[in-house]
Amino acid sequence: MSSETSDTLDEAMVRSSGLDTLLRDLTDRAVQEVPGAAACSITVRRAGRLLTLAGSDGLPSGLDQRQYENGSGPCVDAAETGEEQYAPDLAAETRWPSYARYALSTGVRCALAVPLALEGVTGAAVNFYGERADALGTSRDAARTFTARAANAIDVALRIERHHQSAADVRLALLSRSVIDQAVGMVMARERIDARTAMDRLRRASQKRNVKLRDLCGQLVAQVAAADSHGRK
Repeated sequence: MSSETSDTLDEAMVRSSGLDTLLRDLTDRAVQEVPGAAACSITVRRAGRLLTLAGSDGLPSGLDQRQYENGSGPCVDAAETGEEQYAPDLAAETRWPSYARYALSTGVRCALAVPLALEGVTGAAVNFYGERADALGTSRDAARTFTARAANAIDVALRIERHHQSAADVRLALLSRSVIDQAVGMVMARERIDARTAMDRLRRASQKRNVKLRDLCGQLVAQVAAADSHGRK
């Protein structure tokens, strides 16, 4: 891949506000950079199942989903085996007859799925689709290079996403702790009991009402705040 193409991928990352936007940018870029590609999509395994995280403009609806439902197809096989899959002419394809018929009905004649190596992810692929028989035959090197370059960008985006998620979890935990501490203090003052007894009462009430302790405490704090506000009027 040329340095110019590498620069455009880096620019796509800078422009992107999140992983979804980055992936859409990459799939659209793939159609522009890989000769013969009429559409592109990215398959990644999440929570034990394969999902299409993004697809380029013009990607026929259900083209990947049909493979996931059947448990077979070029992108499924590439993601699960780590081996590149190429179907130069789906009209003559025998490996995935059901999927081939569906793809042909959408106007897709050939498919290339290149395994995508991502940190901490098992099962991913970039899928290229052509509208003519063997449309991608002379572009397989370009597709491999693009996929390798895209993997670097996606890895960075995934790390950023995981970091943001971790930070959000920490903020939620701190907020929950603060709300629980406030509720314990309110029960202590109202009932004139110590902190351990107050916490035990809140836990029992949480279990009895089948409500999370954090939510129960939040409701108590909100009720007391509302009562105070009403009393000051």
